[in-house]
Amino acid sequence: MSDSYFTTGDNVWFEPTAHSRGPWNENACHGGPPTALLVRAMEGLAPGQRLARICVELMRPIPMVGFRVQSEVRRPGRSVTYTEAEIFDEERIYVRAFGMHVRQLDGLDVATAEVISPNFAESMQSNFPIKQGAHDLQGFVHSVEARYDPESSMGEGGPTTMWMRTKVPILPDEEPSPFQKISPLADCGNGISYNAPIGEMMFVNPDLSVSLHREPEGDWFCSQSVSHWQENGTGMADAELFDEWGPVGRAVQNLLLAPIERG
Repeated sequence: MSDSYFTTGDNVWFEPTAHSRGPWNENACHGGPPTALLVRAMEGLAPGQRLARICVELMRPIPMVGFRVQSEVRRPGRSVTYTEAEIFDEERIYVRAFGMHVRQLDGLDVATAEVISPNFAESMQSNFPIKQGAHDLQGFVHSVEARYDPESSMGEGGPTTMWMRTKVPILPDEEPSPFQKISPLADCGNGISYNAPIGEMMFVNPDLSVSLHREPEGDWFCSQSVSHWQENGTGMADAELFDEWGPVGRAVQNLLLAPIERG
């Protein structure tokens, strides 16, 4: 198994490794690593502008057997550019994403909000919260390191503050951008904060929206996550994202809930 989430021979067709496998379907990817590939495809489309937001529509399970990625500019602009990217193969489109790139100024004299940020130095090492899924194969949860705010749930559900670092890059011999690096964590809010035993309830996100007000720094990123579940089988995971120096943005996932039936 390659020490990366994907391999590629032509920068068009990407083959997931076991590190990309999601917890609910042994033949499908976790949404985080493919989101990083979509970010990668979009970032070069608007020179001089920063990718500030990506909205990902996860229309079908992303196949572990491989797929193509393509991207294009939907509407160029001097201050804001909109882009689009897809994950697809010969049969269907699996994911469609929409990006927004914004211009940047140098040295603007402004203040920003003061917030209390999680303290990485006080965090405690532990396991990723999803310890049991619908299969026992090697997957995404084995590719990350996790640490917790000692005053949060330590990965046992409910509102949780978790730090995460990926052990492998998106692609071999390629340094991921800051947005790419935080993408796997951004898609984990529903798994970090859950409201029932993981072996009893499935909580799948058909979408993911990530907005960053600045580029993350370093390798360790934090998610302060809370999941809202409703009796009608829907919900939302809301996560504020941090690096070791403070807040960087927010990730939101809409959720579909369903009990897990075991034979």
